[in-house]
Amino acid sequence: MIGLIFGARQTFEVPCTVELQNTAEFMQANVSLEGIEVETGDTVLVHDAPTSVPFGEHRFFQRTATVTRANAMDRFLTKISAYLELTELYETGFDADMFGGTPAARRGT
Repeated sequence: MIGLIFGARQTFEVPCTVELQNTAEFMQANVSLEGIEVETGDTVLVHDAPTSVPFGEHRFFQRTATVTRANAMDRFLTKISAYLELTELYETGFDADMFGGTPAARRGT
């Protein structure tokens, strides 16, 4: 049981497609792994990844990626960390004076 929770991480290589686009409409980079789904806590390292294309171009590159699967503890910690970071957004407040007071004060009532 302990081995499943704190066990060694499984690492393997998979082929992938790197898409880079640098046009007036889009500036984007995407990686598509072939044959697997990345799960919570997993890490992906693309080998010899291109970092740019000239303006106006949209290119696809075939590369190899190393995927490291997270163990159960890594997945748990990643989910907790993501939840706590999300809840920080809930703590954002607004001062009524910042927007000209309360709605009633703006209407003059």
